[in-house]
Amino acid sequence: MFWGLTHLFYPWGFLVQAAALVHAIRRRPEYYWYYIIFFGGLLGAAVYIVAEVIPDTRLLGDFFKGFGQRSRIQQLEGAISDNPSAGNYEELADLLLDQNSFARAREYFDKSIAARSDSIDAFYRRGLCSLALADYPRATEDFERVYRHDPRYDHDRTAGLLAQAYALNGQNQQADVLFVQVAQISNLMETHYNYGCFLKSQGRANEAREQAQGILDRKRGMPRYLQRLERPWFRKAKALLKELPQS
Repeated sequence: MFWGLTHLFYPWGFLVQAAALVHAIRRRPEYYWYYIIFFGGLLGAAVYIVAEVIPDTRLLGDFFKGFGQRSRIQQLEGAISDNPSAGNYEELADLLLDQNSFARAREYFDKSIAARSDSIDAFYRRGLCSLALADYPRATEDFERVYRHDPRYDHDRTAGLLAQAYALNGQNQQADVLFVQVAQISNLMETHYNYGCFLKSQGRANEAREQAQGILDRKRGMPRYLQRLERPWFRKAKALLKELPQS
């Protein structure tokens, strides 16, 4: 009787499988999901969509938020010609940073800081731009300023990024000292991953392995929605472990 109903699922089963595979390729979930999608047919793909795709619908909010940001960017670009205030420059720079337009964002952070140098967040976010642009000396300078103002700024991320900037700028001694300090108090996976990469570059494979394995060990105690958010760091930690020589 079931086989007599297969025409009702064709070609929808293939379309659902294709949609599930496209999502899986983009989001790169656990490998067992590929077997479920391939060999489970329509049912397997449907299970994947319920477990992995539907929770990701929150990303649609970020997608539509991007349209609003682009509209606001255009408004600010027009407003700045009439009112070149530090606030307008900083807001425009923030929006451009969110759009990953790092060079333009840094340009407007420069203008904002030139007009008003009391916004510590402007220095911090300009440092993010410089780090993304591989301008490590300028990133180091800005992060140092923020760190002096508040060593735990942005939930200890500043300290981790300053250590990373030191490492990328060839200031290995300063990087080592600061990484040790911040790794003891920070739960940010970004910090521990960057520390692991620094240790690898210094030939300290066992210590690097501890940092990478520590990231993966945290996965077991996390709820699924947090595992989904932190998935890129788990993936990077696995890759780092594979690159390290066996002890």
